[in-house]
Amino acid sequence: MTGTGRPGAVLFVCRQNAVRSPMAAALAHHLFPHSLYTRSAGVVGGGKPDPFAVAIMDELGLDISGHQPRTLEELADTSFDLVVTLAPEAHHRALEMARTEAFDVEYWPTPDPTVTGGSRSQIMDGYRSVRDGLATRIKQRFSV
Repeated sequence: MTGTGRPGAVLFVCRQNAVRSPMAAALAHHLFPHSLYTRSAGVVGGGKPDPFAVAIMDELGLDISGHQPRTLEELADTSFDLVVTLAPEAHHRALEMARTEAFDVEYWPTPDPTVTGGSRSQIMDGYRSVRDGLATRIKQRFSV
């Protein structure tokens, strides 16, 4: 399935499930609400909702403020067709899981906007850049 066709269920995975993967899952659900089941997870615990991620998603009318970060081990459902990894550690973990579970894995290297420095405006621009890059990639990949 990798690279062709549209899967029915997609899991987005990043490091802590606080920024990149919840943004990707919300965007995919918004863009393909009736044809794509989406969830998100992280590889390590300790994440919390990120206020900058909440703010830039709110600009699009997407509310992720109630998102509770969770790890792959905390997922209740693991029957995904595709796992999209957004960070190196997430990709490594997904490939390990793919040895025993039936899903494809795609790696979409995505910058971590939490390392953006500067003014609030510069930080917000860093988060917007990641959000917009994810939106473009999601549209390209899942528009079949």
